[in-house]
Amino acid sequence: MNKSVQSIRLSVGGMSCAGCVGSVEKAINSVQGIIESNVNFAEHTATVTGDVSSQAVIDAIVSAGYEASELKSADDEQEKENEERKQYHALLKQSWVAGGVGFPLLLMGWTGLMPGMDGVARLFWIGVSLLTLYVLYYSGRRFFVGAFSNFKHHNANMDTLIALGTGTAWVYSTFLIMFPAIRADVAQHVYFEAAVVIIALINLGAALEMRAKGKTSEAVKRLIGLQPRQATVIRNGIELNVDIEHVGLEETIRIRPGEKIPVDGIVIEGESVVDESMLTGEPLGIVKKQGDSVFGGTINKNGSFLFVAKKIGKDTALSHIVTLVRQAQNSKPKIGRLADKISSVFVPSVLIISILTFLVWINYGTLVNINHALLAAMTVLIIACPCALGLATPISIMVGVGKAAEFGILIRNGEVLQTAGEIDVIVFDKTGTITEGKPTIQAIVPVDYEENELLQLVASIENKSEHPLSMAVLKTANEKNISLLEVKNFKAINGKGVEGYVNGRQVLIANEKHVISTGVNESEFRMMADEYYKKAMTVLFAVIDGKFAGIIAIADGIKADSVAAIKQLKDDGINVVMLTGDNKATAKAIAVQVGIDQVYAEVLPENKAEIIKQLQNKYKTVAMVGDGINDAPALAFSNVGFAIGAGADVAIESADITLMTSSLMGVVNAINVSKATIKNIKQNLFGAFIYNVLGIPIAAGVLFPAFGIMLNPMVAGGAMAMSSLTVVSNANRLRMLKASSL
Repeated sequence: MNKSVQSIRLSVGGMSCAGCVGSVEKAINSVQGIIESNVNFAEHTATVTGDVSSQAVIDAIVSAGYEASELKSADDEQEKENEERKQYHALLKQSWVAGGVGFPLLLMGWTGLMPGMDGVARLFWIGVSLLTLYVLYYSGRRFFVGAFSNFKHHNANMDTLIALGTGTAWVYSTFLIMFPAIRADVAQHVYFEAAVVIIALINLGAALEMRAKGKTSEAVKRLIGLQPRQATVIRNGIELNVDIEHVGLEETIRIRPGEKIPVDGIVIEGESVVDESMLTGEPLGIVKKQGDSVFGGTINKNGSFLFVAKKIGKDTALSHIVTLVRQAQNSKPKIGRLADKISSVFVPSVLIISILTFLVWINYGTLVNINHALLAAMTVLIIACPCALGLATPISIMVGVGKAAEFGILIRNGEVLQTAGEIDVIVFDKTGTITEGKPTIQAIVPVDYEENELLQLVASIENKSEHPLSMAVLKTANEKNISLLEVKNFKAINGKGVEGYVNGRQVLIANEKHVISTGVNESEFRMMADEYYKKAMTVLFAVIDGKFAGIIAIADGIKADSVAAIKQLKDDGINVVMLTGDNKATAKAIAVQVGIDQVYAEVLPENKAEIIKQLQNKYKTVAMVGDGINDAPALAFSNVGFAIGAGADVAIESADITLMTSSLMGVVNAINVSKATIKNIKQNLFGAFIYNVLGIPIAAGVLFPAFGIMLNPMVAGGAMAMSSLTVVSNANRLRMLKASSL
């Protein structure tokens, strides 16, 4: 990414429905240099990526009639949360004030205690008109201000509908009070109580919705809260408590029992057990000693130690996780774009339907007067709820992505979240994915050499390699105190082996296929190698000066949960494939142990992507699970790439989904979270669509000719408020998801 390209997170105020999302995104995308923008209606935030200044984006949003401010730090986030808390209490107060005026008026009307509208009683109604006008100002001002702002910018949103509905009710009612002669001809009913009760119900629903929405972002709040505010640094031999922002790279930090680790680093003295469940989702503590990595936000359990800061600020694992989770929460899956398209034309459509409803009743209603026409038109405006439609997708994404993070699963965006639930076939790398990734030498079988002599030559060559099998060879050489020799002309043969010159001898360490291609007679080692292949071991072949010199058999144990995880995937109807560069016999032996039927072995790294393409021709959605580095091409070509590893060492930037532990149960959990989240979104969208499909015609009065039923606008207001609350509450059910385990 170009250094001038940055990611900006903004708090956006003034959005009242899903239609506003489109307006804000349009304003943002009009700024030159924008690469990508995502507006989250549920969280009232926007994430912008591009070569652009934050002020330019803020100015564009403000010019579109909304408010915006940049969220730079935890303090900004806290301020946003405090503002939302104030807004919640303000909404409750506004609801109680409106209800305190509206419900007594409503009760008086139901019990027949309302005075007439003529004579002295007219003064009572003038007082009611002024009182309800004050309530509309105090409790409903935001709707009218929002509607006017949108009108100036040639837009319409939920504020427009509510302002028109309640405003029309008040103006019409006041008109009847002020002109009694007209009232006698056209109607005998006013709607002051309806206007303020609607405002009361909508504000109450918004407050309850805001409270419920607060629970959806708890996962991120918990992550942010993990980082301590201060750290104990050692400067010039003196221990000082400093704010976390003032900790520098390479500073020495002391950690005492029970303290949170402030930043990422390497232990240089002492030993302890650290709780890394915030990273991995696993509750077991991990022993940390000299040379081990520690991560900010994790908790030291008992011992004390010193460590050197290696990553601070936005570079820590915790900061990366928070950023990734937020990006995913702000993104939209394919299913969410449908709601966006509908929302963009929803409010204008409702306005047209409301006008048509009024005209139909006035011109063709034989059983009604203007009261019925006005009532139906007003109820159409009030019952329409683009909020529920706009909340349906982002609110579920927020909870689902947050829940995945609790399980140690980092999902890059909403698109991936949806695709992960549609996987037909899942391809596993072998080493470090199905197996432990901690190979150990089981046998050294030399030919014409002493065992330690062969090991010395092999280890000297392998010392130049970073392959996991090289680590096994070096570990054994170290245990036997074998000194390493100088290597010249070292060369790594991708996916095949390594070679070089040691003490003037040409040494090649490679797999069977490559060794045969060099002209070595297969009969010299066939029976010897087969014995270890049958035991699911990997065999390295040593060729010295062109002659076969022996083999080294290496075993890599299968992870404890590999069998259970693969069985679960197969039970869920997903085809499971193994893809490895290892020998066919070894790969087949491992596959039999874990229950995999289809195996691609002896595949070079550059050819793994071709296998993925072949599978995509046969299946719709193909996932790849690997270490995120050696399997990068295959991960990139797959529909969903899972990077599996331990802690913050996994290649977070290279995968669609990053599993913070090496457990294959993480794959199962990721797919389960995906399916549950998409199911939840579909439930929300179905509920929002059905609500409007049924609600708007009923509000328009389709039941009146046959059944004499005319929906009260106050009932419509309550239903509108409850529809959004229902969507949020349904999304919060995802918080009850449990992780699969052995």
